[in-house]
Amino acid sequence: MRWVKFGIGLVMATAVTVGCSAPPPAPQAAPNRLQDVEKRGELRVCSTGDYRPFTYRDAAGEWSGIDIDVARDMAAKLGVRATIVPTTWKTLLDDFAQRCDIAVGGVSVTLERAQRAFFSTSFGVDGKTPITRCENVSRFQTLEQIDQPGVRAVVNPGGTNEKFAKQNLKRATIVDHPDNNTIFQQIIDGHADLMMTDSSETRWQARQHPELCPVHPDQPFTFAEKAYLLPQGDVAFQQWVDHYLDIARNDGTYQRFAAPWIG
Repeated sequence: MRWVKFGIGLVMATAVTVGCSAPPPAPQAAPNRLQDVEKRGELRVCSTGDYRPFTYRDAAGEWSGIDIDVARDMAAKLGVRATIVPTTWKTLLDDFAQRCDIAVGGVSVTLERAQRAFFSTSFGVDGKTPITRCENVSRFQTLEQIDQPGVRAVVNPGGTNEKFAKQNLKRATIVDHPDNNTIFQQIIDGHADLMMTDSSETRWQARQHPELCPVHPDQPFTFAEKAYLLPQGDVAFQQWVDHYLDIARNDGTYQRFAAPWIG
């Protein structure tokens, strides 16, 4: 406290302390997967290897498929190598978050997956439809026909096929088969009556197995888009992948990779 002269008298002045607020925290740097990939010299690609024509890993460990070729071309455009990281449909999201930069191989866009990751622009529309022995096509046209006692629907655990079957089949028997590469042989051999999977896969498998026929693949039970799984929050990487896909689908690159598989 101090006295100051004011006019003809004295008044008491009190000190006022002006508080200084703490400086705002420094903004966090946006994630930059492109820089990470280039610095590392490696694009880490998660894939299941069991969903032809998009991804396949043979008994010798060799990878092939439309999306595998696309991922390798992406890596080449970035000047790095592509490393394929095996995963399963059941562990896809966890493996992707911990080990990969991108996930490819016929991945369907779902709201559940979109809660934990970004997606690239869609490059195809698909949906669930049955595949069965050709003589049984007329038996399994509708979900009501399929969901009957005694009908055996085989599923590969962990993915959207299993989820769809469990949501819609209450009276039919759901048969688990862990290997999606051999699951269609279960229908041929009579161990299951049908499988409900994406129409693109039913078409491809029918070309490999003349005993099997897709059921109305042009009018599937559901709607789903195919895209690539990308790190959540990294807009720069998402935009780069989207730009790559726009170019690849318009300059013949994607068609060149797809031709050996689907013509």
